[in-house]
Amino acid sequence: MKLSEYFEKTKGRGIIATSNSKGKVGTAVYGRPHFINEKTVAFIMADRLMHKNLQSNPYAAYLFMEAKERYVGKRLYLTKIREEKDKLFIDKIRRKESCPAYTVYKDQIKYLVYFHIDKVLPLIGDKK
Repeated sequence: MKLSEYFEKTKGRGIIATSNSKGKVGTAVYGRPHFINEKTVAFIMADRLMHKNLQSNPYAAYLFMEAKERYVGKRLYLTKIREEKDKLFIDKIRRKESCPAYTVYKDQIKYLVYFHIDKVLPLIGDKK
């Protein structure tokens, strides 16, 4: 199964981690990535810590845990490649039914941040 199909069909929770230029790490709950192609994803970001960290350090990790009793999921290692502030496009692609943070941070949601997928690993272990 393609990675894009996996994320479209699989229910679960995601966490993104970034760090600033000094290595201070931050984490936040994030929805599933938006797939541009099989090597590029985008996340909708508010003007908060994860986005601020990416201004000085382009690397991020995204952990996705499936909504199952077992520890199953994916880890994506990412490099930021660009971002845009097209509010109409962001509103069009956001998953309204599964985005409770949107109502809380509606005024801060300003960025669509694109990442290259550097590596994909299972939730546990190091085998593909």
